[in-house]
Amino acid sequence: MTSAEIITMDPSKATDATSFTQMENTMEGLYQLDKDNQAKEALATKAAQSKDGLTWTFDLRKDGKWSNGQAVTAKDFVYSWQRTVNPKTASQYSYIFSGIKNADAIVAGKKAPSSLGVKALGKYKLQVKLDHKLPYFKLLLAFPVFFPEDQTAVEKYGSKFGTSSKTTVFNGPFVQKGWTGANMSWKMVKNKNYWNKSAVKLAQINFMVEKSPSTAYNLYQDGKLDTAILSAQAAKNLQKQAGYVIRKNNGTTYMQFNTKLAKFKSTKLRQAVSMALDRKALAKTLGGGFTGATTFTAADMTKVDGQDFTQLAQDKTTKQITSYHKTLAQKTFKEALKDLQLKKLSFTLLTADDDSSKAIGEYIQSALETAFGKQVSVKVQSLPTKSQFAKMDSGNFEACVSGWNADFADPISFLDCMTSTNGYNSGKWSNKQYDQLIAKSKTVTSSSQRMQLLAKAENILMTDQGVTPLVQSGSAWMLNTKVKGLIYNGSYYFEYAYLQ
Repeated sequence: MTSAEIITMDPSKATDATSFTQMENTMEGLYQLDKDNQAKEALATKAAQSKDGLTWTFDLRKDGKWSNGQAVTAKDFVYSWQRTVNPKTASQYSYIFSGIKNADAIVAGKKAPSSLGVKALGKYKLQVKLDHKLPYFKLLLAFPVFFPEDQTAVEKYGSKFGTSSKTTVFNGPFVQKGWTGANMSWKMVKNKNYWNKSAVKLAQINFMVEKSPSTAYNLYQDGKLDTAILSAQAAKNLQKQAGYVIRKNNGTTYMQFNTKLAKFKSTKLRQAVSMALDRKALAKTLGGGFTGATTFTAADMTKVDGQDFTQLAQDKTTKQITSYHKTLAQKTFKEALKDLQLKKLSFTLLTADDDSSKAIGEYIQSALETAFGKQVSVKVQSLPTKSQFAKMDSGNFEACVSGWNADFADPISFLDCMTSTNGYNSGKWSNKQYDQLIAKSKTVTSSSQRMQLLAKAENILMTDQGVTPLVQSGSAWMLNTKVKGLIYNGSYYFEYAYLQ
C-alpha cells in the first residue's frame, strides 16, 4: 500500500515520493541505490573520470530495452537531461543539474538546452562534462530525474506523456499497468524486456492508496494487503508482533510560510510559531518512527569528522528557536503583532489529506491556540496531495505543511531547496547570504570547507525560520513475514523481493 496517489510518471516533472518509488521500480538510470544507499551500476557498465574530475565517460549496457522493444541508448539520456533543464518543461527539479556544464545558464534561459554538458559519443557511450567536481555525482545519477527518456514516446504522447500507464514507457524490472492518472489502485508486472529479468522473482505487485492507517491495518489482517502503515496507537500496541517494522528515512516534515504575505515576512512571528510547538509531543502523537526535528536537514544522515552534521549546524540561538519555549514564544508573538500593527493573527494551514498530515495540522492548530489564545485563529485545510501541491506551486496558500526526503545522503539535497529561486521554496523565503553560501559550497574542493559552508547556511535558515522543522519522518508498518528481499532505503525496491 501507499498513503498517497501518483502525481506523474514523467521523470522530468515528478516531485513526490510515491511517483519516484514507482519510477525506481519501473525505470532505470546509470546507477541505482543498494540497501546501504550506495550507488551501484545499473545501465552503466563502466565509468571513467578525467584527472581534473570534470569529465565522466560511461559505457552503457547493450541489452537495456524499453517496454516498447526499442534499445535504451546514450541519446535517451541526452534527450532526457536536455528536456528537464529546458525552461519550457518547467521542471521543479531542473536545479539539481547545477554543476553539469551550462546547466545553470540553461535553467536561467541564457543558453540553449543543447549546450548542456552531456553528449552521446556512440550508441552506448555517454560523456558528461562538469563545471566543477561533484562529490555526490554517482548518487545523483541514481535519482529518477536523471533517468533516460524515450524521445519517440515523449513526442508521441505529447502533454499526456507520463499521465497514465498507457502513455508511459518503462525500462526497469517492472512495467506499470492500470494507472489512469486519477485512480487509487494499479499494479506492476514483471518486465519481460528487462536485462536482469532472471533476478526478478515477483510476477506482479498490486498497489492500493489507503490514507487511513486503521483501514489499512484491517485490510492487512484480512490478508488483502502485505504491508500496512500503522497509526500511533496501533504502533504502540503491535510493537512485539511478528511483521512490525520501523521505516526511518532521511526526511523532514516542516512548515512553510508564504513570505509574500506581509504578516509572514516577520521573522519574529515565524520564530514565535516555532517556539510554541512541542516537537516531542507531536512526535509522540504521530507514534511509529517519528522524532522531533530541530533542523531542516535530517539528523543521522551525514557525519562530519565523526559529528552529526545537524550538531555542527546548531548553536545556542537556533536550539532555543527550535525548542518548546511557551513564555518566550508568547513574548515574541506579542512583539511581532505590535510590529505588524495587528491585534490578531488569522491564517489557513494547508496540509495533505492522509491521517498523519491531518494530525500534524490539528496539532499545530491546537498548540498555537493554546499558546496565543484569542490572538490567533488557525483553520486547517486538508486536500489530496495533487491539489495541495498545485496550491503550493501557484503560491495560493498562507502556510502549509510540507515534507522533504533527501534525494541522496548529503545536506545539499535539503538546503538547495531553500535558495531564493528554487521551485520547492513555495514560501519564497529569501536570504542573500544563504544563497551565497549554497553557491560557494558547490565550487570548493575541500570536503571539510564545503560542510562548514552548508552548516552556516542551515544555521541561517533556522535562525530566520525560513522553514519551521516539525518532525523527522519515520513510520511504523506491518510487513507480511513471508516477504523477503525487499530493499528499503527511503524508497522501496522490489527487484529482488520474493515471497517465501
